[in-house]
Amino acid sequence: MESKTSSCIVILALATLLVIFQMASAGDPDILTDFVMPLEVPSVDASYFTFLGLRGLARAPPPDKFKATKASMAEFPALNGQSVSYAILQYPAGSVNPVHTHPRASELLFLMSGTLQVGFIDSTNKIFNQTLQTGDVFVFPKGLVHYQYNADVNNCAWAISAFGSANAGTVSVPNSVFNTSIPDNILAKSFKTDIMTVQKIKAGLA
Repeated sequence: MESKTSSCIVILALATLLVIFQMASAGDPDILTDFVMPLEVPSVDASYFTFLGLRGLARAPPPDKFKATKASMAEFPALNGQSVSYAILQYPAGSVNPVHTHPRASELLFLMSGTLQVGFIDSTNKIFNQTLQTGDVFVFPKGLVHYQYNADVNNCAWAISAFGSANAGTVSVPNSVFNTSIPDNILAKSFKTDIMTVQKIKAGLA
């Protein structure tokens, strides 16, 4: 009887370790080849591994509002299986990249010019915020709500973000909460406000 109990404990421990390992290693799946080729293409050359979508940014004027130009798997298929992606972030004076999350990747932001106020909220609702200067690097842990804000009313800020996934995903908190089909009365109760306030917020996001 004791040996059966011991065997069950060992099996349970192994199963628990397996689940923990799978959670710890969650991310883009590993590939068994050097790279992933499109199914319809029998061979590729160096142009397949070259992305030209960021060239125009060097000569373009600053945008009117926050803009993210991505080089993820959707725009750059060669990233499939490589567990990396990229974005150029432009923040006109006084603009914000609203609170959002990346469910599949952490984000490493390098501030190329200007200043940025950045921050994220951990699972205990503690905020970690910082004012970045040109040349600073900040990491946003995977899946946590975060933001970036250019408080400078005169100058644009530029940043580069690298992601630990070919398809990090972006979930905008304001849009996912207020621009979905969640009933207004549920939102009002959730935020301890009234339905009219909820409708005003929705109108402002439209």
